[in-house]
Amino acid sequence: MYSIIVVPPPTTGDRQQRGQIRLAPGERLRFGRAPGNDLPIPHEGVSRRAGELGAQGAFWTLSNLSAHQTYVVENPEGAGEHIKVGPGRLDAPVPFEFSRIVLPAGGDLLAVEVWAPRHDYLRDGCGTDGDTTAPAFSVDRAKRYFAVLAALCEPRLRGDPHAPLPTVDQVVARLAPSWPAASRTSVQWNIDYLAVKLRLKPGPDTADPGPRLNGKKESLVSLALRFDLVREDDLIVLSGTGPGPDRELRTGTEPGAGREPGAGTGTGAARRTVR
Repeated sequence: MYSIIVVPPPTTGDRQQRGQIRLAPGERLRFGRAPGNDLPIPHEGVSRRAGELGAQGAFWTLSNLSAHQTYVVENPEGAGEHIKVGPGRLDAPVPFEFSRIVLPAGGDLLAVEVWAPRHDYLRDGCGTDGDTTAPAFSVDRAKRYFAVLAALCEPRLRGDPHAPLPTVDQVVARLAPSWPAASRTSVQWNIDYLAVKLRLKPGPDTADPGPRLNGKKESLVSLALRFDLVREDDLIVLSGTGPGPDRELRTGTEPGAGREPGAGTGTGAARRTVR
């Protein structure tokens, strides 16, 4: 069974005519400008022997055979994660399920896509004895704050890891199908609540408020995408047709709008009012 699928860059002709290249574990694919490569890339900015891919089951490796160029392997589905493979580096392991190898080629940046659909998992029942491990991040996909977080993450989940984040006004407009009464105040309040809930900043009841959190939305989205708190499937909550958000969000009521997270009777008050 093959373990990775390689999609050549556009310079090698029409993608549908080229098809895809499948590699089984142990197989290797060499790419470069010279026609003798397994994957010829006819661009004057690409080395004759540019690199080599190796299928290794649940992951793959990249060798950079160029003398001067650094290659970047991006994770388009992540929070901007990438690895750099310097000139001459052999068999650098790549763990991403969907990857984009960016090759500097003169004034162009060529992309070779690599899909690694094979996943190996621990069998059910292994390591389940003893006390339950506390979750690192506790989020409820039926609550209002999760819909706000999903709206913030949506542009980057749609395929552009460097997309600018939506403004608060854009989040309000995006949530309209499921939350008609959303406002700048209620959305901003939920963003502040998320920063406390995900431990990016201490709660208002703590003695040390900590440093001011700049780039709050950027920090939230980066954390959520890095740890898969929001996935592409979760974006259904933005349409108003999925399993969340809950009824309170749908009716547009705004308990706690304009209040600080944890105001009143401590952080428990925020948990009761934020949906």
